[in-house]
Amino acid sequence: MKTKNSSTYDYDLIVIGSGPAGQRAAVQAAKLRKKVAIIDKREVVGGVCVNTGTIPSKSFKEAVLFLSGFRQRNMYGAGYRVKSDITMADLTFRCNRVMQLEIEVIKNQLNRNHVDTLYGHACFVDPHTIEIASHSGVVRKTAAMFVIAVGARPYRPPNIQFNGQSIFDSDDVLNLKTLPREMTVVGGGVIGTEYGSMFAALGVTVTMVDARKRLLGFVDEELIDTFHYQMRNLGVRLRLGEEVESCSTREDNQVVTVLKSGKVIISDCVLYSAGRVSATAELGLQSVGISTDDRGKLSVNEHYQTSQPHIYAAGDVIGFPALASTSARQGRLAACHAFGVSESMMEVPLPYGIYAIPEISFVGANEDELTKQGIPYETGIARYREIARGQLLGDEHGMLKVLFHRKTEEILGVHIIGEYATELIHIGQAVMALKGGLTYLRDAVFNYPTLAECYKVAALDGYNKLRK
Repeated sequence: MKTKNSSTYDYDLIVIGSGPAGQRAAVQAAKLRKKVAIIDKREVVGGVCVNTGTIPSKSFKEAVLFLSGFRQRNMYGAGYRVKSDITMADLTFRCNRVMQLEIEVIKNQLNRNHVDTLYGHACFVDPHTIEIASHSGVVRKTAAMFVIAVGARPYRPPNIQFNGQSIFDSDDVLNLKTLPREMTVVGGGVIGTEYGSMFAALGVTVTMVDARKRLLGFVDEELIDTFHYQMRNLGVRLRLGEEVESCSTREDNQVVTVLKSGKVIISDCVLYSAGRVSATAELGLQSVGISTDDRGKLSVNEHYQTSQPHIYAAGDVIGFPALASTSARQGRLAACHAFGVSESMMEVPLPYGIYAIPEISFVGANEDELTKQGIPYETGIARYREIARGQLLGDEHGMLKVLFHRKTEEILGVHIIGEYATELIHIGQAVMALKGGLTYLRDAVFNYPTLAECYKVAALDGYNKLRK
């Protein structure tokens, strides 16, 4: 039996998947002077993040905001448009451009670090051997260590008749030929709310269906109340507390969505976005004694090792939190541990970003969590309409909320809805990580006019409540 230090292996490390987790794992190992290969079943690097997920959806959003004139409507009127007749080709042009640039950046980074890039479907043959099948044939490669970073794909239940055009998942959005007039979105999670709000901003009549009583159940309730209001302002019809019985296409190409309550929704198309499954089904994991749960997810220890210590897993394939940012960190840490590099990580609270219209971002605890824990807290709130920068941006409904301990004044959580929320959150993240308190936010001088001023206004609001 070969040992993991044997020079008879083709590589020190083979990474399966070239998304954020795989890319960082490969580059980190290469920086340690290891011989590394990275494999992707697509003939392009970047994984789901660059090709079908994060980058396309965020590029799509920016195209929507620009072409629809959405950000200027409060200033120039609801009828303002940069382009009156927006097509899918207009929207995907920006996406394709950004995706290609990102792919080139990743390719250059891998080449610069002498990482071999292989394309094809990878499958384990034994604990140290994989088979790579591509249109040019099948080859076998061996390695001392592996990192599985194949990501996840949309869940497709059997009662939904997917066809990629009128009934589709998030991977198919950019393949639409025309912009629909009416769309049904099944699933009120992150992806569903992001795309639902984007299409609504374009003037598409959107109906959102979710089994839960409110969208994004893990987000602070006050923010979601605001989000529901703004979604309805966009014309979105919310069907909450409803489950889908079936989706099918009629002879006239209209889609019929039947709810378990008996309601029927007719629309041009349906975006089905109700969860994801890890893309592990065809990796041959049974041949190396690694099992998955019913959604294909891999279990790992604190070092990202699977039940086979030389096989690591990172990113969406291991489940929560399934963020591009955390996946990148996981991949790098897995490679460090694999080659005996000790990393001392500072415990920094994770920020969460939802790139809907409007954006939502938060870090730390929300009010429900603090209440359940019996922690005495108070809130400080700043509204964008009170901030000069908010007026300049035309965002009348944005809000930043700071949660802090009533006795120690330590910042316990920050919750933001509105323009640039996903950027603004990092100030709160830094203050929390460094155990800062309300006094810092009150006394800090922020550039004027900026949205960062919200922190100062929220801190002053919090102090006023303490005085009362």
